[in-house]
Amino acid sequence: MERHLLITGAPGCGKTTLIRRLAAELSAYRPSGFFTEEIREEGVRKGFRLNSLDGREGLLSHVRIRGRQRVGRYGVDVRGFESFLEALDLADCDAPLLLLDEIGRMECLSSRFVSLVERLLDGDKVVAATVALHGPGLIARVKARPDCRVVEVRPAGRDRLPVELVRWLRERLGSSSFET
Repeated sequence: MERHLLITGAPGCGKTTLIRRLAAELSAYRPSGFFTEEIREEGVRKGFRLNSLDGREGLLSHVRIRGRQRVGRYGVDVRGFESFLEALDLADCDAPLLLLDEIGRMECLSSRFVSLVERLLDGDKVVAATVALHGPGLIARVKARPDCRVVEVRPAGRDRLPVELVRWLRERLGSSSFET
């Protein structure tokens, strides 16, 4: 049975907006997790910031970061990302719902993140995550899992999707003792 939700689609299609909307609509379950946000300087994307649902921030990548860990023109702060994840303690938190934005190439440079995602999907919490449209390794593995529903965000059905996915997630969460 499908119990986790994976949201995929082309860059800029609205995956992060959708995961943030799910966080707001399902706030009664006190979800835990994070979303990413573009860092723009003078209208040009320079990197990505991490934002936890409880208000913490971290840096995922930036054009000014030097080093071997790179995706395109962005240097990825793998150590900083792992510290951010460690502070969230997603595997042991009380939340029945975890929201992750995203399972993508930058994030997958962290072996700790890869292990964490696999552990979370094998655990007892419901996971809703955005995932890159294409990619090898973890990206391909999570999309092939029989316990994951994969939904592609497309312009035509984008407006109806939040209502449908909130309903679907509520069914998986049931009458959790976390709901108010």
